[in-house]
Amino acid sequence: MTSTIKVNNVQNQCGQNIINENSNTITLGASGDTIALASGASQTGFGRTGTVDWITTPKTSDFTAVSGEGYFINSAGGAVIVTLPGSPSAGNIVSVSDYNGTALTNPITIARNGSNINGDAANLTISQADSAVTLVYVDGTVGWTSVQTSNTTDILNKFVSATGGTITTVDTDYKVHTFTGPGTFTVTNAGTVVGSNTVDYLVVAGGGGGSGAQPSSSGAGGGGAGGYRESSGAASGCYPRSPLGACVSALPVTVQGYPITVGGGGSAGGPSPSVPSPSTLGANGANSIFSTITSTGGGRAGAGDGPSPTTGPSGQPGGSGGGISNYSGSPGASVGSGNTPPVSPPQGNNGGTQGAAGGDYPTGGGGGATAVGGNGGSPGGGSSGAGGAGATSNITGSSIARAGGGGGSSFGSSPPQRGCGGAGGGGTGGIGGGNPSPIAATAGTVNTGGGGGGGVGSNPGAFVAAGAGGSGIVMIRYKFQ
Repeated sequence: MTSTIKVNNVQNQCGQNIINENSNTITLGASGDTIALASGASQTGFGRTGTVDWITTPKTSDFTAVSGEGYFINSAGGAVIVTLPGSPSAGNIVSVSDYNGTALTNPITIARNGSNINGDAANLTISQADSAVTLVYVDGTVGWTSVQTSNTTDILNKFVSATGGTITTVDTDYKVHTFTGPGTFTVTNAGTVVGSNTVDYLVVAGGGGGSGAQPSSSGAGGGGAGGYRESSGAASGCYPRSPLGACVSALPVTVQGYPITVGGGGSAGGPSPSVPSPSTLGANGANSIFSTITSTGGGRAGAGDGPSPTTGPSGQPGGSGGGISNYSGSPGASVGSGNTPPVSPPQGNNGGTQGAAGGDYPTGGGGGATAVGGNGGSPGGGSSGAGGAGATSNITGSSIARAGGGGGSSFGSSPPQRGCGGAGGGGTGGIGGGNPSPIAATAGTVNTGGGGGGGVGSNPGAFVAAGAGGSGIVMIRYKFQ
């Protein structure tokens, strides 16, 4: 027999209503209570709670969605159209998720079925792999609105992350790792094409040393700048850089350590009591290396040694070449060739030649990143060759010139030739020495790859020492956010 209990209120022991009926409205629970279903029980007729029940068998063909359901769409066999429910009510909800990245090849179209989607009378297309969207119907104006979208790339670090060197943040979204000595650029996350997965670079080798001269009427050339190689900057903010970086792509990176080599500057040559002497020769700069990029050390300058057709008076090849000394008794002397070994774009330029033969004449400057070394002037007048100009980059956010050639030295017995040592190339190459009105030769500035200035000697034994080449630098820049 069926039993019936007729009441309008059911109260707990504290006198609070836990079931109440009033004018066809039934209230369950008192204020602050939680209504729970027993384990294994189910409910019907209470509407959605903002979630969907996922149908775990992937859909592979066109179908019409039902409110309250979520669907995995496998479009590997071809594009799939999901038609939204017709005549929807406020609060209807549908979710669609790409199955196994197939939407990248064959898109999923969510057909609006007469209702707007996000306020537009247009269908919605999913064409990015592993994407999902949840749509809730609001009203006739907005229609179905996307309350949640997601993609696996949203939870991945999309940008390059790395350690090593001195790290600075520039232009808000970019990091620069600066190496002034050996180290390791360690990539801890390689990023993605959506964020960043390549790095821009500037790699400058050590500059060549200026050579010396015997204590007589002779002078030495200027050292060549270290090789200068850079990328275009397009991958990390399009910062201003030299023409050498035009059309040079950034380097892709993977999760690993990249050893960094920073080349030291070549040593300076000294005075020599005999003719010729190895002690007068400067040294080539050392290479700088990052990944597949090697910049070659600058070539040393030609030495102001005595009557010998040896290689002493010749500038040596390198990233940029060294300038020739002023000794006229060596007709076989030659300028140091730049961009040796060759790369494209060129990493440097040739050194300059000495002035015309005879008497006390000026010497050649070392080559620089963007210009050849200056040639010496005529005997009895004119300055020695200036170092070739370096290159300028804003990779750190500031405009800095590097890899200028060293100036050649000049011996002169009377004005206007007296003491006219060559200027260092723009990019901090050293100044060439001058005599007998002494001008001290200077070294290339450290961490710029500048060539060293040439030394000079004179009777009765006065000597201006040559300058050493400046050390190189490696800089790496990437977008980190």
